[in-house]
Amino acid sequence: MEEQVEVVSKAFVEHYYSLFDNDRSSLSSLYHPTSMLTFEGQKIVGVDEISAKLRDLPFDKCQHHISTVDSQPSSSAGIVVFVSGSLQLPEEEHHLRFSQMFHLVPSPAGSFFVQNDIFRLNYG
Repeated sequence: MEEQVEVVSKAFVEHYYSLFDNDRSSLSSLYHPTSMLTFEGQKIVGVDEISAKLRDLPFDKCQHHISTVDSQPSSSAGIVVFVSGSLQLPEEEHHLRFSQMFHLVPSPAGSFFVQNDIFRLNYG
């Protein structure tokens, strides 16, 4: 079970940040109508609202650099994933440190969707 959690977590993280960096509009496929995103303290619920928030960020491209991925099984066969790393915005000299937590929940189709997503920049 623990090995499967690690494999799913790492595959999810690679997929998520690849989409975010290259095709942000495709991230909507990872969320459901009940999904919630807390982005820098702002709570957003539902696929359409989450997609709009991610689409309307004040930059078109960025590059994530993942430092750590920690995961744990959660109730109902879900997975909690905690990511730390940095992101590079175009024409910015300095990387921005960030932390992000995902709660992945199994879907009826046999895959996972993001039920909860919390993102914070780490200043200092």
